[in-house]
Amino acid sequence: MAQENTQAQPSQMVAGRVGVVGLGLIGGSIARAMARGGHEVYAFDLNTDIETFAAIETTAGTLTDELVPTCELIVLACYPKACVDWLREHADLVSPDAIVIDTGGVKRSICEPCFEIAREAGITFVGCHPMAGTQFSGYAHSRANMFEGAPMVVCPAPEVRGVECLALVDRLEGLLSPCGFDKFTVTTPERHDEVIAYTSQLAHVVSNAYVKSPTLALRQGFAAGSYRDLTRVARLNPTMWCELFLDDADNLSREISTLIDALEQYKDALEDRDAERLTELLAEGDRIKRADEGEAEV
Repeated sequence: MAQENTQAQPSQMVAGRVGVVGLGLIGGSIARAMARGGHEVYAFDLNTDIETFAAIETTAGTLTDELVPTCELIVLACYPKACVDWLREHADLVSPDAIVIDTGGVKRSICEPCFEIAREAGITFVGCHPMAGTQFSGYAHSRANMFEGAPMVVCPAPEVRGVECLALVDRLEGLLSPCGFDKFTVTTPERHDEVIAYTSQLAHVVSNAYVKSPTLALRQGFAAGSYRDLTRVARLNPTMWCELFLDDADNLSREISTLIDALEQYKDALEDRDAERLTELLAEGDRIKRADEGEAEV
């Protein structure tokens, strides 16, 4: 938990008040969900037009430096570096009774500096990653039900353990209850980045590379569910995903190498016209997927 804050003034925190930094798809959806749940939400976005639009239907206004100390929950929903920069610039304004979280798709590059900033300021920072989204970006695509039934990955500071960790996560679950998350999974930033390179980042790389085939131009009339499933996340925000990929480059590069090695086996079997080997490879993948889903072999 955060160290005792040495600020002389009493806490200005207003119970249930939420501050959101960044009104993109995720930040906008959290703002909408929290407002729908009856929370007073203030938000900041570099695009003042988005701020103004959000204030019409969702937020109570702009998250100013004067309002930061009054928030019980502050959500940093921007690019990784921007999350760190905001906390570094505003940590001294955050109430010692508040919780600051981020929503970034990587955790090491955010949590390591933010944990240290939080310790020095005597505040609580928790790395978070809501496991939901779409291939679209921006506030216009945000919605209040985005996270209903979705998992939330939580990375507390390493010194927060045992009962203290349980209490922190329980409080966070309560604060975020309007979002409708189904399960909170506690892990380390290192494990998060290792797993997310496979479950999310690799899928985006494969999808984005897949649509670069010249055959794409011939797909009309030939594409069905398989094509739609594989290409859904080829559409992405290049700037954001570039930052995420580079922040997790070691893990993502390893996963790409593993995939290339596996594809080479299929390629070799095809070039050799080796039906037995190809069947074995396909059956192996089928077995692994069925086992992962808990299905019996048929």
